[in-house]
Amino acid sequence: MKEILAEAANNARGLAIDAIHKCSSGHLGLPLGAAEIGAVLYGQSLAYNPADPKWINRDRFILSAGHGSMFLYSWLHLSGYDLPLEEVINFRQLGSKTPGHPEFGETPGVEATTGPLGQGIGNAVGYAVSGKMAAARFNTESHTIIDHHVFALAGDGCLQEGVSAEAAAFAGHFNLDNLILIYDSNDVTLDAMAVKTQTEDTGARFEAMGWDTNTIDGHDLDAINEAITKAKSDDNGKPKLIICKTEIGRGIPEVAGTAAGHGEGGAKFAASARSGLGLPEETFHVSENVSSYFAEHAKGLAEKYDEWKIKFDEWSSANPEKAQLLSDGLGGKVPENLMDLVPAFDAGTKLATRAAGGEVLQPIAEAMPMLVSGSADLYGSTKNYIKSATDFEPQNDSPEGRNIWFGIREHGMGSIMNGIAYDGIFRASGATFAVFADYMRPSIRLAALAHLPTIYIFTHDSVGVGEDGPTHQPVETVSGLRVIPGLDVIRPADTEETAAAFVGALQRSDGPTALMLTRQGIPNMDKISVEERRSGTLRGGYIAKKEERDLTAILLASGSEVQHAMLAAEKIGDGVRVVSMPCFERFDREPQEYREEILPSSCTKRIAIEAGVSGLWWKYVGDKGKVIGIDRFGISAPGETVMTELSMTPEALIEAAQ
Repeated sequence: MKEILAEAANNARGLAIDAIHKCSSGHLGLPLGAAEIGAVLYGQSLAYNPADPKWINRDRFILSAGHGSMFLYSWLHLSGYDLPLEEVINFRQLGSKTPGHPEFGETPGVEATTGPLGQGIGNAVGYAVSGKMAAARFNTESHTIIDHHVFALAGDGCLQEGVSAEAAAFAGHFNLDNLILIYDSNDVTLDAMAVKTQTEDTGARFEAMGWDTNTIDGHDLDAINEAITKAKSDDNGKPKLIICKTEIGRGIPEVAGTAAGHGEGGAKFAASARSGLGLPEETFHVSENVSSYFAEHAKGLAEKYDEWKIKFDEWSSANPEKAQLLSDGLGGKVPENLMDLVPAFDAGTKLATRAAGGEVLQPIAEAMPMLVSGSADLYGSTKNYIKSATDFEPQNDSPEGRNIWFGIREHGMGSIMNGIAYDGIFRASGATFAVFADYMRPSIRLAALAHLPTIYIFTHDSVGVGEDGPTHQPVETVSGLRVIPGLDVIRPADTEETAAAFVGALQRSDGPTALMLTRQGIPNMDKISVEERRSGTLRGGYIAKKEERDLTAILLASGSEVQHAMLAAEKIGDGVRVVSMPCFERFDREPQEYREEILPSSCTKRIAIEAGVSGLWWKYVGDKGKVIGIDRFGISAPGETVMTELSMTPEALIEAAQ
């Protein structure tokens, strides 16, 4: 076996060299330096079934160092996934299944979109969280249907990025012993030798965070296999770090072991490299020995898969309720009557939308047992604790809990949430203050890119935060999130809009949603029916106050400023309409007829108000309209004082109209 795996490693090197040489673009260093790691993983250690890439008990493999994508594509092709050689040849070309960085949903066997370095480590932690939760929820004394492991391959770049430290600290604290991180330690970064920017003892750092560590020769097939076998068999409560000392760009002597070996620079030596690796002159060569080995290996994997299927069917018959719950989770099932399960709030209620959200969450969470809710050490402020559930605490033998205490780790929280969402069993939500959304922005962007149905609960959404001052008053954050393609941003104006915002977020399956909630109390808009407010919110915008004679002006607002528009409309005159716009993205997806009904083009006198930057509102008010916004940073003072000082008042609207 050792000989054939060594040959497979060189075949994989050849595929990477040829693909990158052909398109003159890509990163050779990791695919060449980690080839033996790939050979052991896909040829010996991983449990997977190429015929069923989403098998729920497969070992998950995440390439955190996504720039080394030809590593993954080579091994997926060799191991029999639906990635034919033509796709490898078309590396980085338009429409191929082999984009420059692995993309979730585009290539069978790709578990996560890992562009920015370090994200994949957080995704792997999320996968491990999901695995722990699922095993606790579904395994029984008679049947163990979930006992897989989660692997990630990372480099120095991944470990230098701060998100990896947040995720690793979380994994160590929560005893995620189903997680195995392989560190491709080649002493090189993109610009220079690693010593230029790092001198830390990575193993000691991870040990301090509660990990087991093991350092090996990353080109020694036996050592790699032994390390992985030990890591998989050791359920001592600690995640595992395998430090593999490798030579970057191995196989191209002209650049191997140097920073020049990181990118495509070595591809120009393709012909001599193939010869040195014992490969023929023909490009994209896979030997018959290697093809035959992986074909036989796939048969062995399929036999184990079939054995598991028998066990799974027995489990399903013995545990129909658990089986239905698992099916619902994997199918992303949302109760059709979810909105009806949220009671209407009492008339006259004045409540912060963060508090309203906390109340709305409780019946929703009971109806959706696969929903998990985390917070970055702010449950007391974000109000998103599921009261009917316990905490996720594997270190205390309680991995079945649905409340995840992420600690002060927003960036890590975002990447872990994505990992949970990638796994596709549980529905992930997480909360923090709106101003800290920027710590999560790379993860949010990737969730939108990968169409993950994650839910972000951002509270303290405006200068209404008050005394904490401009550092905590997110004037630019709501609009900053709105410009992310594929992300719905909902800023509700009262309790009933909040109810619809939560339901709408859960009903959405093709992308993430950010809920922007207030710290300060907001009066209920009781003159509008509950049904109108809820259904209008789901459509992104609706008429909150209809004009009583010919339409002369339209006031637009979202969130805490809708109340000002309502008061101003009463004083300006009977021809004024108020439009509540809780979600631009949902409104823009509505048919043109509906948008014209709400914002008739015949009425050009339009004024928008929002406690944030003004720029995005101009598409609704037009060049003849006005926007009252906050195009500056905030002030430290009581919230109402700040709002008044920055013109977030009915009077400002009345003056603008006049």
